[in-house]
Amino acid sequence: MSGMIGKKIGMTSTFDASGNNVPCTVIEAGPNRVVQVKRHDEQDQYDAVQLGFGLRKERRTSKAMRGHFESAGVPVMKVLKEFEWDGEMPEVGDEVRVENLFEVGEMIDVVGISKGKGFQGVVRRHGFHGVNDRTHGQHNRERAPGSIGASSDPSRVMKGMRMGGQMGNARVTVKNLDVTRIIPEHNLLLIRGAVPGPKNSFVELIKHDS
Repeated sequence: MSGMIGKKIGMTSTFDASGNNVPCTVIEAGPNRVVQVKRHDEQDQYDAVQLGFGLRKERRTSKAMRGHFESAGVPVMKVLKEFEWDGEMPEVGDEVRVENLFEVGEMIDVVGISKGKGFQGVVRRHGFHGVNDRTHGQHNRERAPGSIGASSDPSRVMKGMRMGGQMGNARVTVKNLDVTRIIPEHNLLLIRGAVPGPKNSFVELIKHDS
């Protein structure tokens, strides 16, 4: 498989050939620069390409990372991601563009960091209905989780018990999304449906093996 780094711009809708209104996510897909190429040899045991996207101020980059970019002959990039590469390997310094990698109608996977929602209770986090309702004598327990413990054996709360806690802000993969439209002059990719993350967040666009 191969892929690109993109930035989520927002959502819109478009019409397909049958006149149906299709909700789409707009992604600014590159262009990406090839920062490093790994080939299956004595040093690297797999084929992969490290891509960079977005410019970053040099003064906010460590000296080691500045040297990494200088050796590749590319400017300092904001995001680096590594992709296992399917097909002909590009060279260091090459530009990977959306129209050269993806096609309209193909299915891709999108990986992103979901929106963080902070600490949430069991009703929102796990879809609990709460402990009964006020008609059964409850006056302030509608959204409580209820009993969580076991009996005298094993006398502890089991691992994996669904309880309140941190929700969101996790790496999420959405599989098999349709590429609806490609606008190469603006480096834009329209994908049917929603992808994880807020606006202006970075996502990985994964191309399926051919």
